[in-house]
Amino acid sequence: MPRLSAPPWLRDLAGAWIFYSVLPAWPAPAPRFERIARFAPWIGAVLGALQGLLWWGLEGRVPLVAQVALVLALGLWLSGGLHMDGAMDSADGLAAGDRCLEAMADSRVGASGVQALVLVLLLRTAALAMLGAAAPMALVWAAVCGRVAPLPAMAWFPYLRPGGSAAFHRVHRAALAMELRPTLLLLPLLLLLPWPGCSGWPVPTGLVALVPALLVPVALGRRLGGHSGDSYGACVEWSESVGLLLIAGGLRLGAWAG
Repeated sequence: MPRLSAPPWLRDLAGAWIFYSVLPAWPAPAPRFERIARFAPWIGAVLGALQGLLWWGLEGRVPLVAQVALVLALGLWLSGGLHMDGAMDSADGLAAGDRCLEAMADSRVGASGVQALVLVLLLRTAALAMLGAAAPMALVWAAVCGRVAPLPAMAWFPYLRPGGSAAFHRVHRAALAMELRPTLLLLPLLLLLPWPGCSGWPVPTGLVALVPALLVPVALGRRLGGHSGDSYGACVEWSESVGLLLIAGGLRLGAWAG
């Protein structure tokens, strides 16, 4: 009896798992690397959950500064630094003016790239220090929403390097509404999850992380005149960092209002 082949969407999900994380590949199905960006938020949910589990496991057992540092280090490791590399290269490109694409393609990291790395980590450090018991769920929400950001970037802006390694995202993409469908299936699941130590505010506060996921790709696309694989990564890192900070600020406002 012939073995049934896996549907294309499942093969793309397997491809997204490999492309966006360092976690062990699935034994089956064979991965496909075409419309994988639509499943990046699902991979983000897994990576955010793993960071949240580490936060929960360390809470009260190590100093806060060590807890924050270890959780951030885990996040960088789980993603393979893929998006952070893009954020650093994009910062160098923005600082290079007319030589933008040349600077982004340079494997060496400039001063602007280092500053971008420091700023992203400081934003997340500040957010996590404010979140406390709400950090695990906030990490999941921010990771999911941050990985939504490349989808409008791909849909609304031209790709700057037709022969670049991330060009397949534009070649195989569908309409934005279709690319967002997996995320729209994921969000209701997140809405059902409890927020430890919080009441009333967390659900709408988690959704505010979608705001930078829409604004960052537009702002960056206008500055660069389009997007590349590097700027897709920058969209993820900045959207996730600002989203995490917005969640932390929203919860603080909710606590004060209560």
